[in-house]
Amino acid sequence: MSETLIQQDNLATSLAADNNAASLRGELTDHGDIVVRALFVILCYQGYAFAFLGVGAPFIAQSFHFDQSSIARMYAWISLNSVGALILSRMADRMGRRRIVMLSLLLTPLCSFAAAISSSAGLFILFEIIAYAGIGATFGSSFVMLAEALPIEKRSAGQGWANLAISTGGGGCVILAPLLAHYGISWRWLLAAPAAGIMLLPMMSRMLPESVRWEQAAARGASAGSHFYDIFSPAYRWRAVPLIIATMLGEASAAAVATWIYYHAISVVKLSPAQGSAILLVGGTISTSGLVLGVRMSERVGRVNSVAILGLSGIIGVLAFYWGPPTNFAWPMLWLLVAHTWFATTGRGTVVAANSAVTELFPTALRGTIMGWLTLCVAIAAIAAQVTIAVLAKPLGGLSNVVGWISLLSIPCVIIWWLFIDETRGLSLEEASRETNGR
Repeated sequence: MSETLIQQDNLATSLAADNNAASLRGELTDHGDIVVRALFVILCYQGYAFAFLGVGAPFIAQSFHFDQSSIARMYAWISLNSVGALILSRMADRMGRRRIVMLSLLLTPLCSFAAAISSSAGLFILFEIIAYAGIGATFGSSFVMLAEALPIEKRSAGQGWANLAISTGGGGCVILAPLLAHYGISWRWLLAAPAAGIMLLPMMSRMLPESVRWEQAAARGASAGSHFYDIFSPAYRWRAVPLIIATMLGEASAAAVATWIYYHAISVVKLSPAQGSAILLVGGTISTSGLVLGVRMSERVGRVNSVAILGLSGIIGVLAFYWGPPTNFAWPMLWLLVAHTWFATTGRGTVVAANSAVTELFPTALRGTIMGWLTLCVAIAAIAAQVTIAVLAKPLGGLSNVVGWISLLSIPCVIIWWLFIDETRGLSLEEASRETNGR
């Protein structure tokens, strides 16, 4: 980002010039409570929509006559949603976070309805790409809005609440899927709830305020003067490049692991749909403790240390899940439940710590943009992971074996975080992002 842009977006300077800076801080605290409540509802809804593909994979594969390689290719195509998410996230820095969240709240229900009635796999994939672009933009914009609205001591907790909302919504999809399967009802009805979400739009448009920090930056012309490539300027490339590389590695692992949990349980281990859902639901419920763990570790040992400790710990659970249970093990469901709970708990804590750091490392005019770039990285990593699974599933004896090997990419990801990412614990957004000195 250019020196001119940094000067324009110097929020600390504008606050110092404001005689009411102290009162503004109090207003931001009240504003933050409103933002948390509104975004919790929105993220619950979008969390359900986000969980659909993971939960519905076995039924979608059966409906469209996909084998393991074909379903992996479908996920690879749908990962292209990140291009749309990048565009929407960039628009959040230019047009406002609230507008993009509201636009996404329109895209998700419309495209979910269209996907539900699609008769061909091609149309289904197209509408899911658009829907997931909106979901990804909602997640990124919400994380940013929470960081900008909450005081220092509550920022990591805000990320925890966001991830709890996403998990809560996803749990609803997990509960519904086996019920539909039990009564012989089409998987397409899983999309009824996302389609009905259009009714949330009027209420949320009244409830959710715009980010005060974004309004400050927009009033000074900083947002309009920024570009999506400014994160690679000399001022920020030393943060952006390691973060992007680490994200590519970590998310290749995460995408592979998260996508095939349900499929592995019922199609590989041969549990029933109800048992597979029970693993996701019980393990997912217990793993919400990882959000609290992530918040507390972020504040006590720091964001970077938390990512390193939790990221490495989670690999143990992933390998136990996808390379287990042992042959003739008496309680395969229990094995998978314990393993899933372990890596889901550490994973949630890792996400809280990582999101807390990322939303603090960049200035107001680029905060949404970096989330968009990372969403693009997530998609590229997901495509690479799914293509790798599709190609190597047969030679390596099944997709579960491949997922286990891909999960080891978390190790170099953690090393990069440890060596190159700055610690931001206890710093204001201006100090953490270097807005105060333009570096």
